[in-house]
Parts: sequence; structure tokens; C-alpha cells
Amino acid sequence: MTTNETAPTSGSVPPGAQGLLFDDDLPDLDVSIGYRGPTACKAAGITYRQLDYWARTGLVEPSVRPATGSGTQRLYSFRDILVLKVVKRLLDTGVSLQQIRTAVGHLRERGVEDLAQITLMSDGASVYECTSADEVIDLVQGGQGVFGIAVGRVWREVEGTLAELPTERAEDEAAPELAGDDELAQRRRARNAG
Repeated sequence: MTTNETAPTSGSVPPGAQGLLFDDDLPDLDVSIGYRGPTACKAAGITYRQLDYWARTGLVEPSVRPATGSGTQRLYSFRDILVLKVVKRLLDTGVSLQQIRTAVGHLRERGVEDLAQITLMSDGASVYECTSADEVIDLVQGGQGVFGIAVGRVWREVEGTLAELPTERAEDEAAPELAGDDELAQRRRARNAG
């Protein structure tokens, strides 16, 4: 990922004119709350196969509770799902997985609050980080930006989707007698018992 470090232009955009390109009033997050794989998939708009592959290859791993063996439930944080959705958007626009891995590595170094301040721009080959409206303008005027992803807007989309989906606390575990079962086995048992 390239950080655009050009000097501000004289034609500055007034504060607030960029809408959610650079948002600074996003809520605090409870880092002990996580979302299971299917919920993360639904919120990010990806398949479970993509989620599993990206977790196994280290692209986006669950930070609330990683998989520790067969039958354990991975829990993804809000930030993880935000990054998953950004990855999906970049893939949809034709950015290579190698460039996305570089971008995600850079995003991991930032706090959630910083993520909301970023607009990712791309020319289809490289991904550029912009943290101000002036940087976006400079990048577009230089012919480098073809499309942009306002992470603050993606944040709001994920937040809206997750508001309707189930959460789980990191310390919540299956009952001791069910600890070795995966979710499918628990559903079968409940269906057969009822």
C-alpha cells in the first residue's frame, strides 16, 4: 500500500463536504463481542469458503476467538468484518490478492478509529491510502485514482448489517457436555430431541 504524502492543494475542500469519506464521529466498540463465521460472511458479503481460506492463509484471521481445533467456533470482531468487507470490495474492482494482502497488512497496523479516517484509492493495480480530501484530489488529479473505498462508509454499512445479526461474547463457550460438538452436531441433537 502506498501512503499518498503530497502537499495539500490550494483548492481545499471545506470540512464536512466529503460526507463519509473522512468521518470522525464513529462509536466506540466492545472488543469482547464477536461474530461467528456465518454472521461475518453475511455482513461482509462473502462466502464461507472465502472466509475460511482467508483465515487459513492469514489474510484476515478472527481476533476475538481463533479456531483452536475441529468444532471450535471462530469469532470475528467488528474490525475483522470491516476489513473483510474492504477486501471483498477491492477484489470486486479487480485488485490482485497480492496487493490486497499488502493493503491489509498496512490496515492491521492502524487502530479502528484510524481506519474510519481512510479512503482507499486504486488504479486497479496499486492501492493508495488517503487520509484527507486534499490527498484524494491530488491522487485523482495525478491520474492515479480510478475508484475509492471510503472506509467510514463501509463501517456504517457493516454496523447496520450487524445490528440485525447475533453476537457472542468471547468468554461464552458451549456447555461442557457440548464442548466437543460443532454447531451442526448441536442443531441435529436439538432437532432429534424435539
